[in-house]
Order: sequence, then C-alpha cells, then structure tokens
Amino acid sequence: MELRIAPSILAANLCRIADAVARAEAGGADWHHVDVMDGHFVPNITFGPSTVQWLDRCTNLPLDVHLMIADAAGYLDAFLDAGSDIVTFHVEAVPHPSEIIRRIHDRGRLAGVSVKPDTALSSIDGLLGELDMVMVMTVNPGFSYQEMIPECVDKVAALRRKVGEDFDIEVDGGINAETIADVARAGANIFVAGGAVYGKEDISDAIHNLRARLQEAFSRKGE
Repeated sequence: MELRIAPSILAANLCRIADAVARAEAGGADWHHVDVMDGHFVPNITFGPSTVQWLDRCTNLPLDVHLMIADAAGYLDAFLDAGSDIVTFHVEAVPHPSEIIRRIHDRGRLAGVSVKPDTALSSIDGLLGELDMVMVMTVNPGFSYQEMIPECVDKVAALRRKVGEDFDIEVDGGINAETIADVARAGANIFVAGGAVYGKEDISDAIHNLRARLQEAFSRKGE
C-alpha cells in the first residue's frame, strides 16, 4: 500500500500557482489535487476544466480531480478531456454511480467515490468492486482551512476493515502535521493537504514534514 501526499491547489496562492506547484513537486508531492466546486453541491465556486488543462501542461504528476458538483455526469467528459488522471465524484450527487465509474474506466483513468462526513459507508457497499479508490471527507466539503471532524477517523478505520489492505483510501479535510498520523493509523494511505502545504512559507519543507509524520505513524502502527 503506497502512501501518497496530494497537495490541494485550492489553498495555493493562485497569483503564483505555477511556482507553488513546482515547489510542491520539488518537495516530493505525489499527486496534485484539484477541488472542483460549483456553488450548488457545495457553497463555493472554484475551478473548471481549463484549470485542469493548464496543470496538465505544466506537470507530469497525476492530477487528482475531486468533483464536488451536482452534475458530475454532464461535466465528466470535459474534465477527462482536460487531462484528469483520477476522478472522484460524490455518491450523494450521482443517481447512477456505476455509469460514471464505467465512463471513467473507459477512458483509461482511475475512478473514486467520495462520501461526506454524515454519509454512511453502506451507501457505497455495492460499488466497492468497481472502484479504484474511496475518499472519506473529514470535513464538510466547500472550503480550505477547516478543522478535521474527529469522528471521521473511526469512519476511515471502518472502511479499511471493509475493503482490506489492497485498496486506496483517500482522506480530505483538516489534514496537517497534527492529524495526519491519526488517519494514517486508521487506514488511510492518500492524504489531501491544502493549508498544511500551501499555507506554509516553505512548501517543500511542509511536505517533508508530513511524510515524516506518516512514516512515523506507520512504523508505530503495530505497537
């Protein structure tokens, strides 16, 4: 099970986004995370396909695109055409999730589904055999710099017991140097970090610090 850090550009200085992304890569980022919001499914508006297209031109890292939008089916092709490598959509917003997963896989990309903090894991039971990843939201989606909801750590642990070890679990929301070890020990292996990376003066050092916390957490997991 690979540990991956996916800095979220939502927290970056968008006036200097190219520099910020380059510094994250130099610090050892594994993926670039793009939070797409439509002002309907969540109370914020962020990026569209053009942002993904621009990022695809300036990086070789996978683009981890999180669709927090009401019409994931309608916009899916635009985000795939733009260069998304991993597309995660919300089970709460999609009436026919298997169709979305199939369309993502037909384009040779990875498919993930996300669940809000108050959404039961049972809502995705029938999809687990089709998915490459599940994202557990550890805050209510919409904005950066929120504090992690502690109860979500138990949700991550329950999901890991359900899916076994050979499956990717991503966590998004409130991930920082103080919380990353808790969700890692619970079973997460992909970590979206916004302010904990792009909110720091030294982006590269921030990623190194998060990875050190991860390595420590996994080295002590069996204690």
